[in-house]
Parts: sequence; C-alpha cells; structure tokens
Amino acid sequence: MTTRKMHDDEIDIDEVLVRRLVAAQFPRWRELPVTAVPSSGTDNAMYRLGPDMAVRLPRRPVAALQVAKEQLWLPRMAPRLPAAIPVPLARGAPQEGYPFDWSVCRWVTGETLLEGGNGAVLAQALARFICALREIDTTGAPRPGQHNFGRGEPLIRRDGITRRSIAALEGEIDTTAVVAAWDADSAAAAWHGAPVWVHGDLSAANLLAKDGTLCGVIDFGGLAIGDPAADIFVAWSLFDRDVRGVFRAVLDADDASWARGRGWALALALVAMPYYRQTNPPLVARARHVIGEILADHRDEG
Repeated sequence: MTTRKMHDDEIDIDEVLVRRLVAAQFPRWRELPVTAVPSSGTDNAMYRLGPDMAVRLPRRPVAALQVAKEQLWLPRMAPRLPAAIPVPLARGAPQEGYPFDWSVCRWVTGETLLEGGNGAVLAQALARFICALREIDTTGAPRPGQHNFGRGEPLIRRDGITRRSIAALEGEIDTTAVVAAWDADSAAAAWHGAPVWVHGDLSAANLLAKDGTLCGVIDFGGLAIGDPAADIFVAWSLFDRDVRGVFRAVLDADDASWARGRGWALALALVAMPYYRQTNPPLVARARHVIGEILADHRDEG
C-alpha cells in the first residue's frame, strides 16, 4: 500500500478515522473490523469493513467529485454488466475532520491482475465487459471533465500535457521514438459516433479475476461518456501482441479507434512517469512497461 503522499492536496486518512466515521454515521456497522486495503491507487483510500463491504474515501478534492456520480450510476449499471462491480450501499458525509463525502460499497471478491502475460480467455471477457458497458443507456450521463480527469475526451486534447511529459523524461526513455509514436496515434481520425460509457481506468489494479477469467471491475472514478477508445488503452498493459489481437477482435475496433486507444495508453503512461517518480514506484514501473509495448508495436508496424 502506498504510504507517501502522492499529491500536494492529499489529506491524511487512517483506520482510526475510518472507524470514527463509520461509528458516527452508520452505528449498525460500528462493531465490524476495519482493515486498510493494500493498493497502488492514487485518488481514493480503500478500507475493508467486515467481510463483505468496503469504505472508499477520496484522498483529494478532485476525487471527491466522483462520489455522487458513483452513487447514482453504479447501482443502475450493475445488473447490466457481466462482472461484479462495487455497488454503493451507503453514502457518508464530512465529519470527524474529514472534509468529503465518501461511500460504503459492496466488497468485490477476486484476485488483482498482473501487468502483461494475461491470456485470451481474460481478454475476451474484458472486451465483453467493455461492450456491455457501452450498451448502457447514456441519458443524463456525465461528459468527460475534471471529475474523471478527461477520460473519453478527444485524444488531441492531451497533446500539450503529453509533450511536456516527454520533455520531462529526456534521458529516461527514447524520446525520439516516443514523439514519433505520439504524432502517429494522436493524428488518428477522431470519434464521430454517439458518446458511449467508458470506465476510464481499466488498469490491472482495477480488474479482478477468478479461475483465469474476469470476475470483477472496481474503481469507477473515471466513468463518463465519450470516445470508446479511452477504454482500449488497457490492451498495452495487460496483453502481449497476440492476445491484443483477440481483445481487438471482440471489441471490433477499427484502425482509427485502435490507434486512439494506443495513443491514450501512451499519454497516460507518459504523464504518470514524472508525476509519480518518487511517490508510486509500482505505477511508474507499469507506465514504463506500457511505453515499451507501444514502441514495439510501432516498430513492428513500420
């Protein structure tokens, strides 16, 4: 579990605070044990509450914008998805010196995935989950914005921050190759279809498996409607080239969508490396792996 603060505006959260919040606002659960959940997540702290619940608390103001969204939409989505998701059971309020709303959710059981090396069965299951998510009615749904860090917005809007991140990584990565890859993928044709639901953060840490296939998806802070390519980025962190082909086939992703998804993967990895260099080494290692996979893709295509 990450112990160093990752953001300048991050607040202190510990088990003592969580126990006080639960006891004050949900006395029926006050006797249940509270245990920190090891995680490399960056925006929310997670604590297990008893055997079948979790407490999810925003670490910083921008993450607090996600609570109302998750409380509203996740109960509606759960029956329509082929894997378990953390359905909210209660909504907490600021108290005990903690300044944000927070959630008590259903605990989702499963083993966290590893980066890379996952097989075709998992790739097919994840692609089917994404397809099911895209089919959910979007009436009244939130567009990309600060609440979800812009996941699902047009890829070209990431150009400025991506190029600044490349400059900050001079000497650590092959910036010439990375610039060429970004130039190619960010130039892909834009999405002109109707916006669809995107999870926005389908990293290995947010995907749970049992018996080799997907059984749960957590952390919907990146949820919004927009360009579906925003969920394709997971292909370069979870799968090798052959399995990526299986994943793409189930999604039926055209060339432009696939390129935008790869562009999303590159942009997110490039931003993560300098930002979390000192505070979240596992996340930086995953970002470096993704960049390597993307550069290999471009070399193979060239």
